[in-house]
Amino acid sequence: MAITRDDVLRILSAVTVDAGGTTLPASGRLSQVVVDPTGRVMFSILIDPSEAERFEPIRRRAEGAILATPGVSGVFASLTSERGPNHPAQAPTPPQPPAPGRPAAPPPPRTGPALPGVRHIVAVASGKGGVGKSTTACNLALALSAQGLKVGLLDADIYGPSVPKLFGLSGKPKVIEERLLAPMEGYGIKVMSIGFLIEPETAMIWRGPMVQSAITQMLREVAWGELDILVVDMPPGTGDAQLTMAQATPLSGAVIVSTPQDLALIDARRGVTMFRKVSVPILGVIENMATFVCPNCGHASHIFGHGGARDEATRLDVPFLGEVPLNMTIRESSDAGRPVVAVDPDGPHAKVYRDIAAKLWGNLTGGPAPRAAPRIVIE
Repeated sequence: MAITRDDVLRILSAVTVDAGGTTLPASGRLSQVVVDPTGRVMFSILIDPSEAERFEPIRRRAEGAILATPGVSGVFASLTSERGPNHPAQAPTPPQPPAPGRPAAPPPPRTGPALPGVRHIVAVASGKGGVGKSTTACNLALALSAQGLKVGLLDADIYGPSVPKLFGLSGKPKVIEERLLAPMEGYGIKVMSIGFLIEPETAMIWRGPMVQSAITQMLREVAWGELDILVVDMPPGTGDAQLTMAQATPLSGAVIVSTPQDLALIDARRGVTMFRKVSVPILGVIENMATFVCPNCGHASHIFGHGGARDEATRLDVPFLGEVPLNMTIRESSDAGRPVVAVDPDGPHAKVYRDIAAKLWGNLTGGPAPRAAPRIVIE
């Protein structure tokens, strides 16, 4: 027998959210409940970020009650801090420019529900697709690992997961215990992606609550272990997925990737604006596909322009991390699942990513990486 939205609301009426016995539907915290034709149930619970620890057991009780109901094939229940009329947003304090002649101070640490064992969570984002964000996130994670840091990479691009291809990884993650997955491993870093859980040709035709839940589960129901930094490859744009990560996750900061052309920079500005509105520090801007050098004649061409992202970073008063060239080696190694930082660690392109990673870590912590960089050995 198929489950209906009314059935879900009736079941959730047995879940209370406070000592006074207020039910979840009556609390005003329950999002629209969605039931798809396959019996999957999707909903979110509205919270303030400071309430995450208290509401996680409530989310689990609600999820378990629905999952135990005949006709339910799956449940996607998430906590979200997207504020409604009863929870007015607090305007973030605008960043103060540094005094003349003095460098900007490192961004303040984020507060919020922590991810056990993970020191920093950094989002790699872009205002639009096609700017090389996933390739940048992949090589940036490897460059941070090359500095001796313990690094994880979460592919949060639900609609277009690229990390399995970039790392040359396939197969399914192992289930360690109920609702806890072991991340895959590639080139010395821990990796998780929705691409490991679906067939490669599957189209992710999911609504917002399902996307939010998938990201939350990949973040919090994976055995990440002890990490210095978890790099999150964000989906492009400024929609549900970005708000889920920015508001319900203790992000230490965000990196914006853009090509130099004006069309890409327009969307990059929107990305900066979104993160600032939710008080996530901007750790820097990366200009990707900056210059193409002909391998035959050595002539440099600025196919997408040059310097636009650097100028935009100056205008927005955020750090500029560096330029990545438009190069066939980077493209070919990415398509082959052999990232350039891993397979050619002493090459010129790997050096570009290592320099960017060093600046990023410095902006994040105010100091260099804690250990000497080991050499990555490719078998």
